[in-house]
Amino acid sequence: MNAAISRRGFLASSMAAACTASRLALADDVAAGDAVSQPRAISNPIAVSTYSYWRFRDDSKLSIEACIDLAAEAGFDGVEILHIQMQDESNASLQRIKQRAFRLGLDLCGFSTHQTFVSPDPSVRQQNVDHTIKCIELAYALGIPTIRVNTGRWGTSKSFDDLMAKKGIEPRLEGYTDEDGFGWVQEGFEKCLPAAERCGVVMGLENHWGLGRTAAGVLRVINEIDSPWLRATLDTGNFLEDQYAQYEQLAPEAVLVQAKTYYGGGTWYTLEIDYDRVAEILRRANYRGYISLEFEGKEDHQTAVPKSLELLRRAFNA
Repeated sequence: MNAAISRRGFLASSMAAACTASRLALADDVAAGDAVSQPRAISNPIAVSTYSYWRFRDDSKLSIEACIDLAAEAGFDGVEILHIQMQDESNASLQRIKQRAFRLGLDLCGFSTHQTFVSPDPSVRQQNVDHTIKCIELAYALGIPTIRVNTGRWGTSKSFDDLMAKKGIEPRLEGYTDEDGFGWVQEGFEKCLPAAERCGVVMGLENHWGLGRTAAGVLRVINEIDSPWLRATLDTGNFLEDQYAQYEQLAPEAVLVQAKTYYGGGTWYTLEIDYDRVAEILRRANYRGYISLEFEGKEDHQTAVPKSLELLRRAFNA
């Protein structure tokens, strides 16, 4: 018994001495003017959007399950699901998708949806509110913590190709102003907030054309609504002017970052993106979340997606 007490006493006194020495060393550093070390930088996990395999192309419209398999094989950490790509929204299908990802060691980290609140027709706006609430509930059933949402656009371009040819800029509907549009967008998202809070799913407003084409437009909506359930999804490929300055503006509000690559040339355009610079911007904003690859080039996904993953790992590996 006495020996045991002696050993405990020795260990206690040794630990106390070590702690005292550590505190004294820290005090000496501070006294000498040395900065206290900052928390270790953390690498961002890398996901892939199922859009990267699908891309609205008839020759590569894979199922969600097939995309999950490819993501695991490539070595991603998570998957972002493109809602419009889903073939079955039944609960049984959702649970199979969730189980498949879990068994392959992948997070389901995002749910990319489409909506527009930029319409003078209240019934159209309500349809988009109902659609967004449905998407929030689908994400909840899948265990996904955030969905990508959009402001929407005026719809005066003849097609999306036409919109892209004009760098995402289109005329307003005759007789209406951007002030009208922002009011409709705010009203729409405010109606969706109770469902987002109930389900614990953050709506991430993306810089995705229309009134959300710029960081200023996205931030205007976020700031006016002022809710933790509406933040930002930052898409690196959707700022066509002053991209790095706009990344910096949006980064503090980001809950998901979508990273575009364009191997083989872009479908609509090709941007030169310095991902080392993007990573530094996000680190300064203390963004620790997912980087989700959206491959939007013409190269076959079988070669382009692994190259994209390697590029993003290098940039976002702290």
